Amino acid sequence: MNRVKALICILIPILLGYSLNTKFGDLPPILKFLNPFTGFWQNAEGMSPSKNKKIVLKNAKDKIEIAFDDRMIPHVFAQNDHDLYYAQGYVTAMHRLWQMDFQTRFAAGRISEVVGEKAIEVDKYQRRMGMVYGAENSLEGMMADPHAKEMLLAYTQGINDYIKSLNRRNLPVEYKLLDFKPEQWTPIKCALLLKQMSAVLAMGSDEFYMTNILKKYGPAITKDLFPDYPFKEDPIIPVGTKWDFAPLPIPATPKSFTDMMSTNIATKQKEEGIGSNNWAVSGVKTASGFPILANDPHLDLTLPSIWYQIQLHAPGVNAYGVSLPGAPGIIIGFNQNIAWGVTNVAADVLDFYQIKFKDDKHQSYWYNNKWQDIKPRYEKIKIKGAADIVDTVLYTHHGPVVYFQKPNYGRAANVPTGHALRWIAHDKSNELKAFYLLNRGKNYNDYRKALPYFTAPAQNFIFASVDNDIAITPNGKFPLKWKNQGKFILDGTDPSNDWQGWIPASQNPTVKNPPRNFVSSANQSSTDPSYPYYINWEFSPYERGKRINDRLKAMEKITADSMRNLQMDSYSIMAENLVPYLLPLVNMANLNATQKEAFNLTSKWNKYFDAKSVAASVFDLWTKRLSIEIWDDEFNDKQNPMRYPSRDRTIELIQKDPNAKWFDNVNTAKKETLSDLVNSSFKYACDSLERKYGPIGEHWQWANVKNTNVPHLAKIPGFGSKKLLIGGSKSTVNALSESNGPSWRMVIELGKTPKGHGVYPGGQSGNPGSPFYDNMIDAWAEGKLYELFFMQSPDDKTGKIISRYKISKK
Repeated sequence: MNRVKALICILIPILLGYSLNTKFGDLPPILKFLNPFTGFWQNAEGMSPSKNKKIVLKNAKDKIEIAFDDRMIPHVFAQNDHDLYYAQGYVTAMHRLWQMDFQTRFAAGRISEVVGEKAIEVDKYQRRMGMVYGAENSLEGMMADPHAKEMLLAYTQGINDYIKSLNRRNLPVEYKLLDFKPEQWTPIKCALLLKQMSAVLAMGSDEFYMTNILKKYGPAITKDLFPDYPFKEDPIIPVGTKWDFAPLPIPATPKSFTDMMSTNIATKQKEEGIGSNNWAVSGVKTASGFPILANDPHLDLTLPSIWYQIQLHAPGVNAYGVSLPGAPGIIIGFNQNIAWGVTNVAADVLDFYQIKFKDDKHQSYWYNNKWQDIKPRYEKIKIKGAADIVDTVLYTHHGPVVYFQKPNYGRAANVPTGHALRWIAHDKSNELKAFYLLNRGKNYNDYRKALPYFTAPAQNFIFASVDNDIAITPNGKFPLKWKNQGKFILDGTDPSNDWQGWIPASQNPTVKNPPRNFVSSANQSSTDPSYPYYINWEFSPYERGKRINDRLKAMEKITADSMRNLQMDSYSIMAENLVPYLLPLVNMANLNATQKEAFNLTSKWNKYFDAKSVAASVFDLWTKRLSIEIWDDEFNDKQNPMRYPSRDRTIELIQKDPNAKWFDNVNTAKKETLSDLVNSSFKYACDSLERKYGPIGEHWQWANVKNTNVPHLAKIPGFGSKKLLIGGSKSTVNALSESNGPSWRMVIELGKTPKGHGVYPGGQSGNPGSPFYDNMIDAWAEGKLYELFFMQSPDDKTGKIISRYKISKK
């Protein structure tokens, strides 16, 4: 009996020790996490970092100095390119290592290694979409270029030298929560990060939905409801711009497509895509006489921020702006002579091909009148707490066959089964070289030399220079396609459906110094229909672009503050287009007291999505519900998922064809009218707001309903921001929704000494225990911009420096 008691006494502390040092489910290993010497307590940081720090790093080639300003933004001063990117890698890892690690693991389909079996379908999706395959090809392109290779290798070494300095005590807190350790960085991770940006901005695909629509409704209705050019538009390249090139011959449209379009043959509403704004005004319109450039890319808002502010200074380069944590160089920014920014083009660079397999073994497929061999790729997925699995992905010459059996995973909804994916992000590329050249650019010619290196995701590159040049180019590597190639699923057996070469980079649409003295983009159509090449059939709605252009046309003696105010503009062109047509159809006699009050507020509304506007809340929910009531009965087919016609086409119907058959609900005996739907959707909006927020009043205010916040990247509770009571909406220039919006606001005044202004919703540090984790959120929410200290030397007194690192070899 004594032996049994002794054994129990021994086993209990062993089991306790094991359980308290082991991660179970979403709980961290409690003992490790609470350890006062190595646990999360050690991640607390004070407001006053060490003033000066000397670091010996044997992989530095010369002396490096990093000056940190009062927002902890590093200003890197190096004597050569290697040390510049080496120091960038080191300091970025110092502030954002877990973020860099997590984002590249996600891109590579390696989240299961950290969180276990619940992420298997996420990892499979990433692998099956060819993310690693594309990164490998992209890395090959970058490593073939001496400048890009040096950037990658030096940046990678800097990250690894920082990782080597870590121990359990100073690991980022997320590693302690999730119970894993950082691994060595490799150049492929930089490529994966760039591929992930392509996935965020250019992985959307509607051809599965569009093909189902074509099969159900035939070509006439499909053409009518999904036209190739919108009813209302204000294109990026101004109407009337002359194309000063002789276009290449357009590939012939295959007879199979012509026949398909001349004979009849889970619902997803087309939502506003991830977008952005940028514009540049000539010195003719500014108070200073020099151009001003503004950019605010709209992305998912996260803590840590998707961007990392930095200044890079070495012989031949002095650039300031934002980088992507995990990739060298500056993506959006300025130097002494030029400024540049980007918005998403939404080019059609992703197509699905229906594959005809020889048999159920899927070892060969029919193409160009003969059987071709399938190439299998074996994706080994490691799973925490479980055995590894190997997922076999079959590749055709188009690309991977993504699924034979679709999983229960939301992002897979638009992927047709048994089809191969052709995606520009799979191709060899060298985007880093574009930014290497832009960072060092001096004039318009340098800007044009940089752009051909940028393949994907296609971006509207805006430009301004101290020479008083302004320009914009919808830029990327665009396939040379016949019109509407990729609007629907393509026949993978016919070579005429393949991409037939490329639009020459010099013939990408562009405009320099237009007569209106400004250039701008907000993800709307790149050009008017006169452009000879096909880029895509549908872009983002025109409202933001229209509002920007209207404001810029009217503005004179523009200042940086004028641009800041425009970035915060919350006037809705969409509301301007709809309210006059909807309000007269509302039957006041059938409204209750709450609905009448909501109607009166909407009648008096100034059409601004201001934070305290109740009418904005009513209009937003009203129009969303109206769209559902118009289209859901015809386009909700769970067996054959489809999408809704665009907002532009819906507004055109309301304005020009109020008796259209589409307003009738085919599932009821009654014949509904537009008036019926307007009234039922208005009541629905009011009743929904009342149920959720109580009696009409301040709880109905737009900021409360919209619920803008900045969540943690991995959605860890407590690591995100508070609710931000601010205005804006997806259809306004200040394009804010719940957790998507302006991820970086920047305004650059060119001149003898450029002046930069910027802010993002977060902070430089990725550590939730740091005062620099979210210290810029309030300024961002209020629409303020910080001065960007463009230092000329490490001792420049304008920089408000609070700390310095001096790095040497020994």
